[in-house]
Amino acid sequence: MKNFKTLAIAGALIALPSLALAQDAAPGFDEIGPYIMTTLLFCMAGFLVFFMAAGFAMLEGGLVRSKNVTMQMTKNIGLFSIAAIMYWLVGFNTMYPGDFNGYFAIGGQTVLDPVGVAAADAALDYASVGSDFFFQLVFVAATASIVSGALAERIKLWPFLVFVVVLTGFMYPISGSWQWGGGWLSEAGFSDFAGSTVVHSVGGWAALAGAIVLGPRLGKYKDGKVNPMPGSNLALATLGTFILWLGWFGFNGGSQLAMGTVGDVSDVSRIFANTNMAAAAGAVTALILTQLMFKKPDLTMVLNGALAGLVSITAEPLAPTLFGALWIGAIGGVIVVFTVPMLDKLKIDDVVGAIPVHLFAGIWGTIAVIFYGEASLGTQLLGIIAYGVFTFVASLVVWFILKAVMGIRVSEEDEINGLDTSELGMEAYPEFAKG
Repeated sequence: MKNFKTLAIAGALIALPSLALAQDAAPGFDEIGPYIMTTLLFCMAGFLVFFMAAGFAMLEGGLVRSKNVTMQMTKNIGLFSIAAIMYWLVGFNTMYPGDFNGYFAIGGQTVLDPVGVAAADAALDYASVGSDFFFQLVFVAATASIVSGALAERIKLWPFLVFVVVLTGFMYPISGSWQWGGGWLSEAGFSDFAGSTVVHSVGGWAALAGAIVLGPRLGKYKDGKVNPMPGSNLALATLGTFILWLGWFGFNGGSQLAMGTVGDVSDVSRIFANTNMAAAAGAVTALILTQLMFKKPDLTMVLNGALAGLVSITAEPLAPTLFGALWIGAIGGVIVVFTVPMLDKLKIDDVVGAIPVHLFAGIWGTIAVIFYGEASLGTQLLGIIAYGVFTFVASLVVWFILKAVMGIRVSEEDEINGLDTSELGMEAYPEFAKG
C-alpha cells in the first residue's frame, strides 16, 4: 500500500508541468465564465423581449374594432419577420459598425460564430455573435410594432410593410449606431440605457409622421367632437399589457449587457425591481387621475399608464432607488392621461395611444436620466432632438413617397367594411356582427 501511494504521488508530480501547460494553452474559467453567462443573459432576455411581439399583437387586437383584428395580427407577424430578415441583411452591422464612429455607414450581412467554436477561437471578451444579434433584433421589431398600433384601421397592408423594411433595415440601425454603436452621441455623453429614445421615441416619431400623412379614421372627428371608437376586446388588451410588462424585464434587464460577476447579476435584479415599480406607479397614477377627471376609471388609460411607466424608466432603470422608479413611472402615467386628449384636439388619430406612451413618455424618461445618471440636460436634449429630427423627417419622406407610389390608405368603403374583409378576405370573429 505504501509503495502504491508513493507511485501515485510521483505520478502526480510528473503530471503537474503538463497540466500547467494545458492551462496556459486554453482559457481558464475566469475568461470563459463571463462569456458563457453573458451569452445566456442575451438568450434569456431575448426570449422575453420576443414575447413582447405577442403582447403588442394582443394589445392592438383588443383596442381595434372587431372588423380590423385580423389585419393587426397579420401586420404584427409580418413586421417581426421582416425585421428579422432586414436586421440580418444590413441592420446589425449598420448599428454596430466596429471602429466607425460617424453618422452613417451601411453594414453587410451578419455572420454567426462557427459551429462548435472552441474557447480558444471565440471572442471571449463579450458574448456569442448569435446571442448578441438575437437580443438586438427583438428591439428593432418592438420599434416597428409601435408604428403598427398607431396607424391601425385605415392603412393598407403592403405600404405599411414596405415602411417596415426601411425602418428596420436602415432608419433604426443608422440612428441606433449614434448611441449604442459607439457613435457621435455616445461620445458626446448622451445616455439611454435600454432605449427610451433609441427604441421607443424612434417608434413614436415614425408613428406620428405616419398618422399625420395618413389622416384620422372616418368619423373620429366630426362636428368639432371626438367620437370614441371602443376596441373589440379589453380582456385581450389587458393580456397584451401584462405580456409586455413581462417582456420588459428582458428588455431592461438584458440591457445590463453583462452577467459575469456578482455585481452584474445583482444589477440585473435591481433593474427588474425598478422596472416593475415604474410600471405599477404608472398604472396606479392613471387609475387615480381618470377617476378624478372623468368620474370613472378608464381601463385603456390604466393599461397605457403602465406601459408609459415602463417606457419612462427604460432610459435609466439601474441607478434610481425604488422610490425614484416610482415617481419616474408615475409621471409617465400623468403624461398619458393628458396627452391622449391633446392629440385628439390636434386631430391626430392614434388608435392605441402609442404616441403618448412611446414618444412623449420616452422623451420624459430620457430627460429623467439626469436625476440619477451622470448625463447632463444639454446632452440628453441633444439626443432627443437628433433622434426626433432624423426619424420624423425621414419617416415623412418615406410615407409621402409610399402615398404617391402605392397609396397608403384604403378606400372609404373598405374602411367602413373593415380591413379584415377588404384587405385580407377573412375575419377574426366571423360568427359575430361587425363592430
